[in-house]
Amino acid sequence: MKDNVLDVLIYLFENYMSAEDEPRPDRAALRTELERAGFAEPDVGRALEWLDGLSGDGLGQVADATARAVRVFSGQELLRLDTDVRGYLMYLENVKILSGAQRELVIDRLMALDAEEIDIEQVKWVVLMVLFSQPGQESAYAQMEDLVFEERSDALH
Repeated sequence: MKDNVLDVLIYLFENYMSAEDEPRPDRAALRTELERAGFAEPDVGRALEWLDGLSGDGLGQVADATARAVRVFSGQELLRLDTDVRGYLMYLENVKILSGAQRELVIDRLMALDAEEIDIEQVKWVVLMVLFSQPGQESAYAQMEDLVFEERSDALH
């Protein structure tokens, strides 16, 4: 899953996930719409699989006790998540945008992107998607949304 899959995910997020006034289309309709929008079928399939991982079912054992724990990154994580990315994740956790369990879900979803290098811009989008997918995270989502779009508008000047 390279940037094309992240492009599909961002397209979905911007056009469907945050649309509160419309019912969300079913998977088949999404697949058809994404292919009609010009995304390749394999990328669409991988993006939909990626979304399935947002439930965090495999990470259910991570508790709030992780707040005091030190996160040790695996060798593979160290290769793909550079110092800036790891520092940004730590920052988001320190300012209470992410909990320890959410941090783990973000790392899991970043690693599932299967990109050789992961940058902070990708991290921001994945964090938004993780927070959006979890009930009761409206405040953290709004904070993260401000971080993402505030910096994007600065780049335009």
